Amino acid sequence: MTTSMRTAAIVPAAGRGDRLGPGVPKALRPLGGAPLLVHAVRALAQAPSVELVVVAAPVDDVHTVERLLADFEWGAEVVVVAGGVDRRQSVAHGLAALPADVEIVLVHDAARPLAPSELAEAVAVTVRTRADACIPVVPLVDTVKQVVGDQVVRTLDRSQLRAVQTPQGFRRSVLAKAHAWAATADPAEVATITDDASLVERIGGCVVTIPGAPEAFKVTQPSDLLLGEAFLTRRRADGARA
Repeated sequence: MTTSMRTAAIVPAAGRGDRLGPGVPKALRPLGGAPLLVHAVRALAQAPSVELVVVAAPVDDVHTVERLLADFEWGAEVVVVAGGVDRRQSVAHGLAALPADVEIVLVHDAARPLAPSELAEAVAVTVRTRADACIPVVPLVDTVKQVVGDQVVRTLDRSQLRAVQTPQGFRRSVLAKAHAWAATADPAEVATITDDASLVERIGGCVVTIPGAPEAFKVTQPSDLLLGEAFLTRRRADGARA
């Protein structure tokens, strides 16, 4: 594989985020004085391999997101497209917007605003040098039980389980093939798939893992914003001491 393979990132950001409460779409909720989306795009744009970031925005907010992102300086080109009715469609719209010469694609949730740029770069390098698909993972710290109704069926061996983060990275050809399968597959089956790595698994692709990062947690509920503020405070303190 060559080190000159062009890399782009897609940020599906069209979800409402109802669990955060009423208001603007989740990606536009503030964290540390800037929307979640701004933090997420900045981290991707600062990764040395990433030349282009495509944001899939809510259909009714495309121009709003364009104006928002235009106010910042990025280390990569940033464009905004209309997202779809769900995450998978938003990623598909982002894929369709990529230039033909992009060979590696990162997919990153705007709801993981503080994932470090070093993590994005590590994922991109892994795909470029040795894999068709790569995901960052972290070990589970809680005991995990399989439950039917309200009854425990069994306790799972957590030593073999991992929680998955983003950005996830793919050879573009592999990700495009996976989305083409999803476009014609049984909608009920596709509805059970929650990330792009799972799509690749369904078409028989091999997905490798690398260590994730504590900061790459997902903002789902209001308390997660408090955790994000704590991480930002620590980052700023570390930066002041550097």
